Amino acid sequence: MIRTVLSVLCLAIALPAWADPDPAALAEAAAKRLETAAMELDRADSARNRVKALSETLRAYEDGLEAMREGLRRVTLREAQLEHALQARETEIAQLLGVLQSISATPAPVLVLHPDGPTGTARSGMLLADVTPALNEKAAQLRTQLDEVSTLRSLQQNAVSTLEKGLDGVQQARTRLSQAVADRTDLPRRFTEDPVKTAILIASTETLTGFASGLTDIADNESPGSLPDIAHRKGTLPLPVQSVVLRRAGEADATGIARPGLILATRPRALVSTPTAATIRYQGPLLDYGNVIILEPQAGLLFIFAGLDVVYGTTGQVLPAGSPIGLMGGEDAEIGAILAQAGKGAGAEATETLYIEIREDNAPVDPATWFVTGKDN
Repeated sequence: MIRTVLSVLCLAIALPAWADPDPAALAEAAAKRLETAAMELDRADSARNRVKALSETLRAYEDGLEAMREGLRRVTLREAQLEHALQARETEIAQLLGVLQSISATPAPVLVLHPDGPTGTARSGMLLADVTPALNEKAAQLRTQLDEVSTLRSLQQNAVSTLEKGLDGVQQARTRLSQAVADRTDLPRRFTEDPVKTAILIASTETLTGFASGLTDIADNESPGSLPDIAHRKGTLPLPVQSVVLRRAGEADATGIARPGLILATRPRALVSTPTAATIRYQGPLLDYGNVIILEPQAGLLFIFAGLDVVYGTTGQVLPAGSPIGLMGGEDAEIGAILAQAGKGAGAEATETLYIEIREDNAPVDPATWFVTGKDN
């Protein structure tokens, strides 16, 4: 009996400890974030500034859904690691359970008897006293790991309902935000767009440079002056959308074309916001850039965002910082696709691209000199 116990203890029963944050805690925290976003959505329509409230709600949903996808990814990976480790040690675990059952089923007097007499019995008792705590510790580890597998599977089953509510909520938030932007009447205007001049400019323009240089010609009754100088914020502005840098200024794409702007990869339907207060100089389709919105934070400085599916606002309006200016294209992933990606250990796919170009005195400059793009991007 004692030799069996010792041989089992020599086996590596303990499963590896992982340095990553607790996947179950991450998934549960993400679910709570989505619940909070749902409560914010219920309150947003009665907020004094509906556009701001709904924008914050939409961002909360985006953050919650991203966290939920990441949580599910880690849950799936952790479950696979646990199951693999348990299967690899199936024989050893069975031996451990067998020893524990034998000890618990054998009467105490029998356990301490030894064929070598009192001395052997004493030694056996000492060995058994030494190994029993270790056996109990191994058993406790095994119970903890089996309980964790059960918890992770439960989280995966509940994730379907959580994702359904989250995806429905984010769509409601987008719809309400679009309506709130359309209903907004409290924004100041610096000028009124002349639609005929705009049409002529678009028809006669072959390059972004040509279009940008003619923007001032389409404005009627423009108020003198501009927004405050933002030169002190150079290099500190947040990117307008949750994204990763796909290509930096001057880097050629697969076709060999290099643009002077920044290309960001975003999730489908992601919200795009202005990083600073600015006047809308133009919004709508332009050349081969898709839907474009051009912002003027200060005189002589233009921020050009191209590739949106929906653009918000009216040319001539002055927007406060953080205001929504549009949505990216694409479609939200179906629940089945999200779960399949998580099952493969993959995160959300950033399938859409936003192009950012900055022009100072009608010449392009590297957007990285204005925006915080992240050291890893």
